[in-house]
Amino acid sequence: MKLIHTADWHLGQTFYGYDRSYEHRQMLAWLLHQIAETEADLLLISGDVFDTPNPSAAAQKLLFDFLHDATQKCPNLKIIITAGNHDSGARLESPSPILESFNITVRGTVPRTEDNGIDFNHLIIPVSNDACCLAVPYLRIGDYPSTPNHNEGIKEMYATLVQMAREQYGTIVAMGHLHASDSILSTGDNSERIIIGGLDNVDISSVTQHISYTALGHLHKAQSIGGHDNIRYSGAPLPMSFAERDNRQSITLVTIENDKTQTKKIIYDTPVKLLSIPDEPQPLHEALSAIEALPKGEITAGSPYLEIRILVDGPEPTLRMQIEKALEGRSVRLTRIEAVSPKVENSTLAPLTYDELRNMSPIKLATDYYCRHYGQEQLPPVLKEMLMNTIKEVETENTNNETHK
Repeated sequence: MKLIHTADWHLGQTFYGYDRSYEHRQMLAWLLHQIAETEADLLLISGDVFDTPNPSAAAQKLLFDFLHDATQKCPNLKIIITAGNHDSGARLESPSPILESFNITVRGTVPRTEDNGIDFNHLIIPVSNDACCLAVPYLRIGDYPSTPNHNEGIKEMYATLVQMAREQYGTIVAMGHLHASDSILSTGDNSERIIIGGLDNVDISSVTQHISYTALGHLHKAQSIGGHDNIRYSGAPLPMSFAERDNRQSITLVTIENDKTQTKKIIYDTPVKLLSIPDEPQPLHEALSAIEALPKGEITAGSPYLEIRILVDGPEPTLRMQIEKALEGRSVRLTRIEAVSPKVENSTLAPLTYDELRNMSPIKLATDYYCRHYGQEQLPPVLKEMLMNTIKEVETENTNNETHK
């Protein structure tokens, strides 16, 4: 059996306000080519198909167009989709009656039996006479067996499914959308933040010893877990943030034969690049010099996304205007300007107590913040004068309002 494992498409995502439908169309066309080229029997999509629980019509069309094209081009292909934490499980599986006639199975929720038990059989999907898939969506509280904690509940869920599946099938593959222990997060990436304050850090390897391959979603960096090459995150096929700009986007090709599992990463060269200049935050003049090296031309759907990081030692009101002026005629799309202050080493400013903060004058408060943030000894005279004039205007307005009451 050959299967392709992918996850975390986040269809419908906008990148700092820019529409990404062009990138998603390119990615899905490439994926369809890989499915046909490898003659895969099974496609697993392990959650976060959409970026939001209420995806746009355009985002849903991307998915259904892909599913239509995949079943037309590869009529023997089976597709199994599970919901992630970004998806609405009920919405995702609502067209199941139609999709199932095309060998497409969707599992977005964990249904209950008539006696209010977990319907485990609903999550065990036959893929051949001797093989099945444990199609487990993102598990919310109440979806898994009652145990002392979230981690143990998820482990018990998989252990029960494996035990039931082994009674009928020789080959078991599994899906999951969770944060596995021993996994690596992309540094500084808030888009794959740990769920429920770290309770979702699951030792999945302890319950997968009888599973030929475990297809995980949620973390965007492609990786194996705990040294087990058959327990993998495929990674997101598109970078979701600048923290992921150095990731190698990919899908995973899995071959299971004679109880042996082989995996192969298929690298995807994304059509739109993420640029961060300078390499490290530098003063404005250095950033402007780096802009001069950017490609000239028109801005298109394939133009790189640009992040500019500036080292500042105080407020710079014309910062964005100067950068936008320098970018005129450059074939890049500005997403964000990150103003970074120098680290204040060995500061002599003592921490403030609550009472000190509550009784501090606006001028003193502004001065204290400025000195801590920019590593300076005092508020610049021009800023101090502007702030004092503003405070005076507010006080005068308040006095006039009280007089007319």
